[in-house]
Amino acid sequence: MTSAGTVLVTGATGTTGSRTAARLVAAGHRVRAAGRRGAALPGAQPVRFDWYDPATHDAALTGTDRVHLVPPVGDPDPAAVMLPFLERARALGVRRAVLLSSSAVPAGGPAVGQVHQVLPSLFDEWAVLRPSWFMQNFTGAHLHATTIRATGTFATATGDGRVAYVDADDIAAVALHALTDTDAPNTDLVLTGPEALTHDDVATILTEVTGRPVTHHRLTVAEVRHRLTESAGIPPQFAALLADMDHAIAEGAENRTTDTVHRLTGHPPNDLRTATARETGRGL
Repeated sequence: MTSAGTVLVTGATGTTGSRTAARLVAAGHRVRAAGRRGAALPGAQPVRFDWYDPATHDAALTGTDRVHLVPPVGDPDPAAVMLPFLERARALGVRRAVLLSSSAVPAGGPAVGQVHQVLPSLFDEWAVLRPSWFMQNFTGAHLHATTIRATGTFATATGDGRVAYVDADDIAAVALHALTDTDAPNTDLVLTGPEALTHDDVATILTEVTGRPVTHHRLTVAEVRHRLTESAGIPPQFAALLADMDHAIAEGAENRTTDTVHRLTGHPPNDLRTATARETGRGL
């Protein structure tokens, strides 16, 4: 690894951004933790940053040579704000950009896929992290986690489709390497956990680890879209995108595992039991 330069981490209070910033600090790197009111993280310099307020961009970028990009949450067209920011970043001397995308979104695909497609033309050093769905969706602030805590249930339109859920800690471990290794990956990296599970399997594991019954309810795509819009307050266009991803899972789109976490970090990815026990404070 190289210790030169300063890394700007956007979304630094979020699930992956906070973990990435912490790993960078622990490894001795200078970090700017970006958030709308600045992100107060131990060892990092807080900096005010808002994707939708260009007046905050130059101050965050000046003196930065690498940037970890967490797209604006819930925006169906993040390229509209991200691409002007990235052009400005290049002009101000940023040489490496690492984008957080999704295993479900290829280059040129919807939403952040448009940013992925353009990134290699903007930076000589780059990477796109394409993690599967987060294990923390069942323990953090995600709708699944909040309904599990409230009712012991969660709902999807994934049917018998399988997902190799990935631990956010493992995503951050890969991000550390992508941002600081001497040679940038210059590719996209699909990140998964060690096993592909149905959501009925997930419910069984959550029940076993937490000691509290958890049930997976199966919905139609239309029902998921309605639920996301009416109950979670997600904009209709983005809710439709998420519901369509459930349908893709049902069709087998996420039924895969990769060796990327192990190959880049030197350790195998955590399984769902391990991550759930850690996040909920339960010992195995």
